[in-house]
Amino acid sequence: MVEGSQVARSKRIQRRTGKTFHVATRLLPEDIRHPTYVLYGFFRIADEVVDAEETAPPPEQRAELDRLRRAALGEEPTDDPVLDAFASVRAERGIADEDVHAFVDAMESDIDTDRYETYADLEAYMDGSAAAVGRMMTAIMDLDEEAEATALPHATKLGEAFQMTNFLRDVREDVVERDRIYLPLATLRRHGVSEEQILNLEFDDDVAAAIRAELARTERLYETGVAGIKYLPEECQLAVLLAAVLYADHHRLIRNLGYDTVSTTPELSLTRKLSLLVRTRWKWQWNNDPERVFYAMSHGFDRDHSQHGHGRHDPTALRTD
Repeated sequence: MVEGSQVARSKRIQRRTGKTFHVATRLLPEDIRHPTYVLYGFFRIADEVVDAEETAPPPEQRAELDRLRRAALGEEPTDDPVLDAFASVRAERGIADEDVHAFVDAMESDIDTDRYETYADLEAYMDGSAAAVGRMMTAIMDLDEEAEATALPHATKLGEAFQMTNFLRDVREDVVERDRIYLPLATLRRHGVSEEQILNLEFDDDVAAAIRAELARTERLYETGVAGIKYLPEECQLAVLLAAVLYADHHRLIRNLGYDTVSTTPELSLTRKLSLLVRTRWKWQWNNDPERVFYAMSHGFDRDHSQHGHGRHDPTALRTD
């Protein structure tokens, strides 16, 4: 049983560290919203083991992640209220152990992996760091078996889309704070960009072309992900749609910068988030088709890859090279 104090603590973590997602979470019904706070709290605790400003030596990080894993799976008691709450939510909502393992494994890989040769390599990482999160969210929405089977592939791609948006937005931050490059090295080379150029934060037209290519790939992920929102419970659809609108609006900022996220990190203002919330909600009242509302709100998306109603929503149809 999750206590109110545990939910409140998790909510504070989300409000402080996940401001974009927090705006959308507030639209969920309470029985989904509270477990969502707990999930996010767990994700941040695990992420901080490897991404805090001052991290422990690698062996200690691995030991701490192993402790978090066992506590999350209910294999050992914990005095951390968020971890204890997550273990309860996992048991009550039927979150798969495999997804917990996948998420913690991804966090552990951040200890000694800071480059990804191909998009397929990055996608394998995101299966734990993002797609597993989408699957956990689907679990707490308590879909019936048929609806869950239909929604899961889309939820997986939407989770990947959110993370790719973060990677594209945070190129500079990932280099400066973590010495990591999440842009596939194969994409950089294909556009004449070296690893050293990104590490030196040197922006030019070639870097812009590489980021533009990954932005287009990410918009195909949104296309597949948003197409699955209609399979979620009606009371959850607007919140997930708003999350997609908010994350995707970073693409507008990236385009406005000429794709230069090497020199700066674009960020949505609170005013912009609230404006998107009001307008998305208003459009939803008149047309509760998630795809139509999403594309009406997401100006500038590559419409060659993002056409509503053209049968392009097969979750297995995305390139992974």
